[in-house]
Amino acid sequence: MHEVVIVGGGPVGACLGALLAAAADGTRVALLEPRPPAALPAAAPLEARVVALSRASEHLLRAAGAWAGIDGPRVCAYEHMRIWHESVAPESDAVLSFDAAEAGEPNLGYIVENRLLQGALLQAFVAAGGELVEAGLTSLRITPEEVILGTARGELTARLVVGADGAASAVRAHAGLTAATSPYRQRAIIATVATARAHRNTAWQRFMRDGTLAFLPLADGTSSIVWSADEALAAQLLAASPAGFAEELDRASDLALGATRLAGERGSFVLQRLAAPRYVCQRVALVGDAAHVLHPLAGQGVNLGLLDAAALAQLLTEARARGEDPGALAVLRVYERWRKSEAALMSGAIDAFDRWLAHGSGPVARLAQGGLALVNRAPELKRFFIRRALGVSGELPRAAR
Repeated sequence: MHEVVIVGGGPVGACLGALLAAAADGTRVALLEPRPPAALPAAAPLEARVVALSRASEHLLRAAGAWAGIDGPRVCAYEHMRIWHESVAPESDAVLSFDAAEAGEPNLGYIVENRLLQGALLQAFVAAGGELVEAGLTSLRITPEEVILGTARGELTARLVVGADGAASAVRAHAGLTAATSPYRQRAIIATVATARAHRNTAWQRFMRDGTLAFLPLADGTSSIVWSADEALAAQLLAASPAGFAEELDRASDLALGATRLAGERGSFVLQRLAAPRYVCQRVALVGDAAHVLHPLAGQGVNLGLLDAAALAQLLTEARARGEDPGALAVLRVYERWRKSEAALMSGAIDAFDRWLAHGSGPVARLAQGGLALVNRAPELKRFFIRRALGVSGELPRAAR
């Protein structure tokens, strides 16, 4: 019998597995992932699907033994952030700017391809002694003593099953846990673009009446864009020719990086908010998108999920040291209280940004939009927001400190 079986080998599930396996306390851990990613050839073009990793995520990836497989020529450390509303020019004093040097940090985070992150974590998991099962979940039966998981490769038994299988979590459904969802009525468009001006290792973000546009710097000098556009605009952008899309992108960016050119195919996904009222039940826990889905405008979804993984790994390791059952509800409820409050705080803040900075009108919206300049002139406020961006505030798991 395994003590823990994780369903879903994306970055969050793989991180949890790697942290548990790295604990070297004899915990038997298996991870179900039907389609592990192929290794990225060194000379392969950079992929548009990227994540912005915080300092806290860097720390816990080191603890998981995965950082050495991530850090390299495909990763871009960003040192600056510039955030502004469409009512001001991108080079004006009203732009909110963060600088790593001012914060006494080497950088503000890293832009990393999702496939590179996932692959490094899966390698670290296997290297630490974890069992990777290349199969999906077909059935789940929970008894007072164990969980029986059905797969195409046979059954597995465990004291605890963890759902790290995304917003449409099969573990969540099998366990009878629910999730409240609501649409943002937006679609995120991702693409790699070349820009006339260098990105200067800077992450750029512009709030507009019809959405939010971010430029994330890549290691080869191009940028990955995440354009969260209202549905009608998104449909037009996806139907436009490459040249027509670039024209719209130039308008939306206010030429902050000069003229743009598509350097790859466009991708897109529908945006929704998801919150599970309960993250746990007897012998079941949810992490990452299985428990909560945020708007991508702050780039915090993966970081929040990685902190879920670190928190659960810490609590399970402590429970094992005390001789406690890892699937016991008393153990899992500590995790739920911890991470549910953190997710609610982050979700509320991001929804406020989307409502008042991107789509707001009237006095409250104007106050919020003018608040960017206010923060820029208030050193204490800037330090607060930099610490939130770095992920080093709040109740952090030990591995993330």
